[in-house]
Amino acid sequence: MHPDFQQFMNRATQLTRSGDLAAATAAIQAALRGDPIKDDARQDDAGVIEVEAWEIPDSAGVSETAQPAHDDVDVVQPLRKPSVSGDTFTAGSFRNASGQRGYKLYVPPNADGKPLPLVVMLHGCTQDADDFAAGTAMNAAAREQGFYVLYPVQSRDANPQKCWNWFKHNHQQQGRGEPSILAGMTREVMGTHAIDPQRVYVAGLSAGGAMAAILAGSYPELYAAAGVHSGLAPGAASDLPSALSAMKGVGLSASAAAGSGVPTIVFHGDRDATVHPGNADRVIAASVGPGMRAETQRVPGVASKRHSTRHVYRNAAGDIVAERWDVHGAGHAWAGGSQQGSYTDQSGPDATAEMLRFFFQQSLPGQQ
Repeated sequence: MHPDFQQFMNRATQLTRSGDLAAATAAIQAALRGDPIKDDARQDDAGVIEVEAWEIPDSAGVSETAQPAHDDVDVVQPLRKPSVSGDTFTAGSFRNASGQRGYKLYVPPNADGKPLPLVVMLHGCTQDADDFAAGTAMNAAAREQGFYVLYPVQSRDANPQKCWNWFKHNHQQQGRGEPSILAGMTREVMGTHAIDPQRVYVAGLSAGGAMAAILAGSYPELYAAAGVHSGLAPGAASDLPSALSAMKGVGLSASAAAGSGVPTIVFHGDRDATVHPGNADRVIAASVGPGMRAETQRVPGVASKRHSTRHVYRNAAGDIVAERWDVHGAGHAWAGGSQQGSYTDQSGPDATAEMLRFFFQQSLPGQQ
């Protein structure tokens, strides 16, 4: 850890409490870059994707008290079942007692037949639905393979850098905060389109990856599997200082708690300087529990792509319930993504394809 990191962290906390958010953000960014301390540091968004960790009060008039698992729904822009055979990518908005968020929904061609899978994609900081869709090429995969893709969009009112608030304690549980909104949004889309309730999945990058892990662990009856790219485990932080520590890998150790049981695939670059690669182990432990042994295999890069190491975790029956991909030489970016989107690494293995392969091998038990 950079010798000035703790001073930056303390300074950022003090500035946040005093209300000087711009200066607090500059201190956080400088800490992540490893800069020397400067009194006149100013905000610079270049190269930043992970949480700026601005702790702002929750929106006035929005209650975040516990809600039932099936939250009351007030949809601002009701969805309608597609009546045409071509694919569509449309915007909408969802609200419940915990708040409101926008989204975009990709509907594949000829989606009026048998129920299809749904993949929920949570973008990283500073991104939006269009950027994340372009960078991951998930819509192209959905068009070819036949599934829906839901892209919730974080609002600047909830977080100035559009980060999902994974590090705030009131956004980490079922029925509260952003998990409640995202689960409610997922259910609304499921109720309006021909979606197979046994094959609903959630994935995300960075702050979105951390929220995907929280969402899957909070709603295991809703999401059949999760994909976490360059993210952190549920409970890794509960406030700004602990978020910064977790991102830098301070105090990382396998959780002693039992795993959620939600099948999870993890991608992380081993040269990620924004979210420490050690967080990948924590994400796996949150899924399968600590101490589960893994089969390890080298995955050579094809056509000058990056090499990877794939760790496979099996249950007692021999089924694969988790995977961890260490992408060698990669930083903080979606592996194998398209240059049409931000924070992608075209030299990496195809995280989109591998996540979909893993997802479609998992399903929830059938309804009784």
